[in-house]
Amino acid sequence: MSFFKKPATWREAGSEAEFDSSDRKLVDYGGEKQIGLFKVDGDYFAISAWCSHQKTSMVHGDLEGHELMCPLHGARFDIRSGKNLSMPAVRPVDSYPVKVEDGKIWIKV
Repeated sequence: MSFFKKPATWREAGSEAEFDSSDRKLVDYGGEKQIGLFKVDGDYFAISAWCSHQKTSMVHGDLEGHELMCPLHGARFDIRSGKNLSMPAVRPVDSYPVKVEDGKIWIKV
């Protein structure tokens, strides 16, 4: 058993064309690695899909600017950093770097 975290690597998350009709996508890398990918004002942001308050998916929550609201209890998170912005969440969620190359979107996980 290793106590060291595996180094993060860039993994393909989809294409820019997928965001022609939507501002979000659930990216499932298996296990606990499910990430919400969002497009706001032409930029892409990636955070854990799971609320830190009570494990529920936030991908379909209301998005106002850079603030995502968990649909279960209304906790708000900044999609740029994963920072928790309101109760009942008292912990942030993981955020991930995103890059775009040749129309492909990549997340560093």
